[in-house]
Amino acid sequence: MKRIIPLIVLALCFSCQNSAQSKKSQELVKQAKPIQVPLKNGKARAYFASGCFWCVEAIYESVKGVDESISGYSGGHTKNPTYDASNTGKTGHAEAVEIIYDPNVVSFETLVDVYFASQNVTQINGQGNDRGSQYRSIIFYQNDEQKQVILKKKVALAKAMDVEIAAEVYPFQKFWVAEDYHQNYEKRHPNHPYIQNVSIPRLNRFKSKFPKELLKEVSF
Repeated sequence: MKRIIPLIVLALCFSCQNSAQSKKSQELVKQAKPIQVPLKNGKARAYFASGCFWCVEAIYESVKGVDESISGYSGGHTKNPTYDASNTGKTGHAEAVEIIYDPNVVSFETLVDVYFASQNVTQINGQGNDRGSQYRSIIFYQNDEQKQVILKKKVALAKAMDVEIAAEVYPFQKFWVAEDYHQNYEKRHPNHPYIQNVSIPRLNRFKSKFPKELLKEVSF
């Protein structure tokens, strides 16, 4: 017993040290200088985290001007995150989407409106029954102009609803593309129970309250 106790104490010390190091690394992520992603073939990119990326991917692809939505991970302090690793909550990453869009058709400001209109804006660390830091809400900005758009809309929404908005605001650093089987999940697995019971209802709730002229005439 005397030998076991020091081992337990040592393990706890390492655990606390690792936790403190992770928190410090995560704070550095929040304080980093944002990285601007250049236009490619006239298309811009934006990054959002809002619960399960299967849901968010389909929501953004219903918006006019959005060419593609890619599922992945962002916002954390580790490199090359995977689905299994992000689910531990220890990487700092959240399930996120990369939105490839035509800025001549849809603005970043409208994409932020889509973000807030498609989620429970007060839920911390999750959406619905998907809970944990890997499902938290984050809006990523690439420059000060985008940051101000996000902050103004967040403040206005909080005032209008008289609630605290859960979404965090991060400088964009890097987007890690998720495993192939996560991509276009709702389109490829329309009869999956999660898609039927969570993703499609969330998409339809969003579409029911967003201006029709901004949506594609596509049903999932």
